[in-house]
Amino acid sequence: MEWRDLKYLIAYVAPLAGIWGLSQGGWASPGSIYVAFILIPVLEQVLPQSTANLAADLEATQSRRRFFDWLLYLHVPILYGIVAYALNKQAAQHWSPGVWIATIFNLGLIIGAFGINVAHELGHRASKFDQILARILLLPALYLHFVIEHNRGHHKNVATDADPASARQGETLYAFWVRSVTGSYLNAWKLEAQRLRKNGLPALHWRNEMLQFQVLQFLYLAGIAYFFQWKGLLLAVASAVVGFLLLEVVNYIEHYGLRRKLLPSGKYEPVKPIHSWNSDHELGRIFLYELTRHSDHHYKATRKYQVLRHWEESPQLPYGYPTSILLALIPPLWFNMINPLLISQGLDRV
Repeated sequence: MEWRDLKYLIAYVAPLAGIWGLSQGGWASPGSIYVAFILIPVLEQVLPQSTANLAADLEATQSRRRFFDWLLYLHVPILYGIVAYALNKQAAQHWSPGVWIATIFNLGLIIGAFGINVAHELGHRASKFDQILARILLLPALYLHFVIEHNRGHHKNVATDADPASARQGETLYAFWVRSVTGSYLNAWKLEAQRLRKNGLPALHWRNEMLQFQVLQFLYLAGIAYFFQWKGLLLAVASAVVGFLLLEVVNYIEHYGLRRKLLPSGKYEPVKPIHSWNSDHELGRIFLYELTRHSDHHYKATRKYQVLRHWEESPQLPYGYPTSILLALIPPLWFNMINPLLISQGLDRV
């Protein structure tokens, strides 16, 4: 391990800020929101971007280093510890409406950025252990179906109208949220039914992961309701919604307006670096474990985060992911920034 590898420890600042917000309450309640949507956007305006790639002869060695894996594995106890801490806090205190809202967004951001994002990385790996951890991290977001639809649906259909997670040009974030959340959930059921039929089993079989996921999520919420009553249940559900909507806004900015060409054969062209928006803002890359190098992720989904590459031909966001998310929340600002880029680079409806 080299000293430069320690930079990913910075990613733990967000959950630490979340814990601080929960412990202090009051004006500090937003916690991780201050880091994600104030501190990082400001710093990214002054800190340099980096397009450097790891030397090809070092990639294999870097991919095998367990330090990078353990950084992800530690998210499981930390995430569940924060969720438990938040539930105990609400049970012991009488929060004002403002603290309730701030805490929901604080916890939701941790569930989304610290939970779903890491689950996404682990869910692409072949190891059964990593796959199990991915599901554990997705449970607080009530988004277990993500492992099915993302791996077997999104990566196959990305940048086409068949993919609910690929935003269309001119589509607002709010319309996209409805289409992607519902479409991804329904597609996961279809993909599982197809898998079972290929194995000679009926769709409503106990091996159907979607059925298993519904049971697990029900038991998770039932346990929270039993120990923390309806207020605990409200906190768990509301923060889960914030968490998976954060995932979906990231989906929105990653593929907005980008489309693969339909070939004469009736199939779409292979996924290329031009079919994902990237951001080389160093701080955002670290906080999101290189998720912002999204073109290379779609080019080879099994590549671990620490060796993802920059592609010169991939379209680049002028701002980092946090700032882009804030702009996407206000459609006129988002369209004013992104649509001219699509047109100027010849990427509109490619």
